[in-house]
Amino acid sequence: MEKQIFGYRRENGKVGIRNHVIILPVDDISNAACEAVAKQVQGTLALPHSYGRLQYGPDLDLHFRTMIGTGSNPNVAAAIVIGIEENWTKKIADGIAETGKPVAYFSIEGNGDFETIKNASWKAKEFVQWASELQREPVELKDLTISIKCGESDTTTGLGSCPTVSQAVDRLVDAGATVFFGETSELTGGEHLIRNRMATPELEDKFMAVFDDYIGEIISKGVDLLGSQPTQGNIAGGLSTIEEKALGNIAKTGSKQVIGVLEPAEAPANGNGLYFMDTSSAAAECITLMAAAGAVLHLFPTGQGNIIGNPIEPVIKVTANPNTAATMSEHIDVDVKGLLAREITLEEAGDALMETICRTVNGRLTSAEALGHREFVMTKLYRSA
Repeated sequence: MEKQIFGYRRENGKVGIRNHVIILPVDDISNAACEAVAKQVQGTLALPHSYGRLQYGPDLDLHFRTMIGTGSNPNVAAAIVIGIEENWTKKIADGIAETGKPVAYFSIEGNGDFETIKNASWKAKEFVQWASELQREPVELKDLTISIKCGESDTTTGLGSCPTVSQAVDRLVDAGATVFFGETSELTGGEHLIRNRMATPELEDKFMAVFDDYIGEIISKGVDLLGSQPTQGNIAGGLSTIEEKALGNIAKTGSKQVIGVLEPAEAPANGNGLYFMDTSSAAAECITLMAAAGAVLHLFPTGQGNIIGNPIEPVIKVTANPNTAATMSEHIDVDVKGLLAREITLEEAGDALMETICRTVNGRLTSAEALGHREFVMTKLYRSA
């Protein structure tokens, strides 16, 4: 029997495992005001980023989807939205408000920083005090949305930490949870393995269209990806080709059918299960997109050692590399190096990860949270207009 878990059930029925009040800038030039509010009101979390001006088309759609999705994430109890102009600021706040959670918005144009910071701080104080009285309640694994991505992969990743995450993915899906995986370019050479797990022929076609489009974009630039895919760290860890990296990447996705193909930051609409999301393989971008789609916890296998965190979605890092476990222990939540030494079984490694998942759901900070890693990185598709 799995350990009893407790979470925050939000107004729309979604379950979060953290209780953040966020100060969300619509655009880069509103970062300073958001950070000033967060400094003024303890218990709030500013999410500065580099974009938000003169996007257009699908790039603008992605920006709104990421902003609204971030504020809508079940780990967020309430949100303050600050932007330079009122129309985009209100659009994002209105989108978040559809969840039923408290949200307020403030525009700087015509008011200036001082007035905006003052008014937003008053509202932030109100939200923090309200959120501080919210109580956890018993929940089930089926209430959770979890994302997965690996980073700084090496030979131990495909042999140990990714199969450990695979154990958790299968158990979570069997329990009725929702799980996202992505990293489109890192499926290269193994894409057929994912295609063959699509639940319908229509999904097979949709997945291959997404994959071909991504790879086609890369090829159109006339570049050799070696050095970017695999990275220099991957190569140092023994992964000489993208195909080798892909097989390790795919090893963490479990064995279940894939029931949906999502755009970046797109929340699923087909119910609980395993979903592919079209994302970059860059860790901070990928996790930011998955959090915007509603993921409340991230499982991150690493070989050479990756230190990624996220401000609203806790990141559990798993390694089977004994050197990384020894030299970067402050970053590792689950050490499964015993797999490669044949000291533990894969099932036992899965048990250890599930135990850590439950403890993290119940409030235990991950290593990335304890160390203050809050990498929030927006994805941008085009040049600005």
